[in-house]
Amino acid sequence: MLDDGPRTVQEVALAGGRFAMGDAFDEGYAQDGEVPVHAVRLSPFAIDATTVTNTEFARFVEATGYRTESEVYGYSAVFHLLVRAPKRDIVGSAEGAGWWLTVRGADWAHPHGAESSWRDAADHPVVQVSWNDAQAYCAWAGRSLPTEAQWEYAARGGLESRRYPWGDELHGPDGEHLCNIWQGEFPTRNTLGDGFLGTAPVTSFPPNGFGLHEVSGNVWEWCADWFLPKYYRNSPDADPAGPSIGRGRVMRGGSFLCHDSYCNRYRLSARTSNSADSASSNTGFRTVARAG
Repeated sequence: MLDDGPRTVQEVALAGGRFAMGDAFDEGYAQDGEVPVHAVRLSPFAIDATTVTNTEFARFVEATGYRTESEVYGYSAVFHLLVRAPKRDIVGSAEGAGWWLTVRGADWAHPHGAESSWRDAADHPVVQVSWNDAQAYCAWAGRSLPTEAQWEYAARGGLESRRYPWGDELHGPDGEHLCNIWQGEFPTRNTLGDGFLGTAPVTSFPPNGFGLHEVSGNVWEWCADWFLPKYYRNSPDADPAGPSIGRGRVMRGGSFLCHDSYCNRYRLSARTSNSADSASSNTGFRTVARAG
């Protein structure tokens, strides 16, 4: 039995305010719509200091009996070097991205296949959760997914127009790694320079100026918004909630698979999307306090 007390994820209360949202360096992917940089004003809100962990998600499942979409479908996407399953459970791969394998039995409780368990990574981000699964957790916890604007404001930690939560250079002054991304030759050789092949525990790297951990790298994080690349051109400046339609749901932050050679979306302004029922071994979420 798991503890049925309060949530195990700490949150940070933010006063809100104005910030410049978007790619100040104009180095993002044109199809992602990271520009123009635009002023945004946010009301006060509170956000999780870390992504929701396996332990916390397990409390939700135990309390509700919820079955994630990967469990219902019977399979999910696992990065090829992380698979922990019999060969018979590997039933396909992604076209044009063969490092993603479709693994039968992969789900939040078995993130890398039937021979893996969330209990071996209890303090890691829960993964293999779709946007719909994240919404179900939020409904149980009395929380919400952050809007994309809330996410970026919180991730910036009070730094204006910087690439990363700590500044503009990828590494620290002594060459230390400040986030969990890929090192080496993607997708076949990871030197493990930052210590991790897959996810890292949720407080493995220093927090940003607001006290948030791992907002660059580790896992992609679902946001509430629909994804529309041209949205920034005419988005409202006060508490933008995203467009009314779009191509999937916004994901932010990058993951342990991001590498400058093909995907530098671990920058603070970077954005991408996926369908609301998609899940993978590098996607999780954090939440905000529900308004009102």
